Amino acid sequence: MLSPADSLAPEWLVEPDDANDLADGVWPASAARDADGALVFAGLSATALAQTYGTPLLVIDEDEVRTRARAFRSAFDQAAADHGTTAQVYYAGKAFLCTTVARWVVDEGLRVDVCTGGELEVALAAGVAPAAIGFHGNNKSTAELQRAVDVGVGSIIVDSDIEIERLSAITARTGAVQRVFVRVISGVHAETHDFLATAHEDQKFGFPLPEAEKAVARIREIPGLEFAGLHCHIGSQIFGVAGFRESASRVLELHATLLESGPVPQLNLGGGFGIAYTRVDDPTPIHELAAEIVAAVAQGCDARGIAVPALSFEPGRAIVGTAGVTLYEVGTTKDVTIESGAVRRYISVDGGMSDNARPALYGAQFSARLASRVGDGAAQLSRVVGKHCESGDIVVDHEYLPADLVPGDLLAVPATGAYCVSLASNYNHVPRPPVIAVRDGESRVIVRGETIDDLLARDAGIDGGGVSERSRPSTSEGAR
Repeated sequence: MLSPADSLAPEWLVEPDDANDLADGVWPASAARDADGALVFAGLSATALAQTYGTPLLVIDEDEVRTRARAFRSAFDQAAADHGTTAQVYYAGKAFLCTTVARWVVDEGLRVDVCTGGELEVALAAGVAPAAIGFHGNNKSTAELQRAVDVGVGSIIVDSDIEIERLSAITARTGAVQRVFVRVISGVHAETHDFLATAHEDQKFGFPLPEAEKAVARIREIPGLEFAGLHCHIGSQIFGVAGFRESASRVLELHATLLESGPVPQLNLGGGFGIAYTRVDDPTPIHELAAEIVAAVAQGCDARGIAVPALSFEPGRAIVGTAGVTLYEVGTTKDVTIESGAVRRYISVDGGMSDNARPALYGAQFSARLASRVGDGAAQLSRVVGKHCESGDIVVDHEYLPADLVPGDLLAVPATGAYCVSLASNYNHVPRPPVIAVRDGESRVIVRGETIDDLLARDAGIDGGGVSERSRPSTSEGAR
């Protein structure tokens, strides 16, 4: 018979034999417990890191990022070679982009894709060669496109007829020749949250397959544009290869048709490869993903009597996600009895939806473990919540944690390397936390944490009562 607490647990949540264990695949490979029971990452204890940098704190394991980047490059290189072609791997910068991470992935042989002018500037500031950058986005402004063309970005993934005409005007004015991909909607639905699925028909990205042929024809008419191939991305946090296989088959139909009127050098199948956030998640190993996806492309080409094109892929979360662990300090605990008589333990920490918006946005599930010591209490079903003035400010919806967890303990939430920094906010005027990198027993700041002074510095009403006439842009300046 289920206890009242157990009745609150979702079916997928398994009560562990030990509420202090570290589930395989969810944590960085370097994660362990030291002799005092504290979590350690790359040889550094969570307790020492919190004392040095404060909490909340995002810890990124550099070796984990580098190892995963190398694994993707190696797996797709081998799979492509097995079928007589080549593959490029782009790191999807939207997962988490700073200059340091950009340099790591480039060191390991990857390229970088960006989707805004700001991300482009970060990649350039990191020293990424413009030719190794792909530029995404459904609403790239004329200024962003001009900047991309001016610096020599390797490829721009066009998303609309308007964007094609913007690029036509820019290249006509500058004399540049810009490589472009056409993003298409394959109609394959990823088995994920609706907001993470990007290949169904009713959404903002790309050209439906019937319209893409006309877009390619227009690109081929423009002297300043070089058609590089088709791009398709079916979503995020995807396990298995069935969706990729079906999407590739549909896009190859268009690819074969386009070959009748000109070259189609490359096929970019995007990314979206999933990771483990909880012990029940079972992502497909990287080498299996690569082998099966490339084999599916090769089979589709063989069936149509066409050559296998050069391939591109864009992993982001699968490279950086598992490398990140967020450390929090527990502030309060509270047992709440609900109508059924079941009791839910609420554990409040000193961060929340401002540093991890994914649970609120997508209902994303995470794990948690006591980080500063080993708990002696029995496993107790708990909910980890943040400090924000929102009932939906949930960090970990369901987790078994030691019953003796108390205020002042450190809590670690794994698999926070992707999208947590990218989606972070200052909700309730909470400063965004620092990001540190750890490797071989050493740590360093790679993204500076904010202070209250940083937040107040943007408030134009302090020490001046608003924008002065002297600092107000003129009409001509404001229009630039």
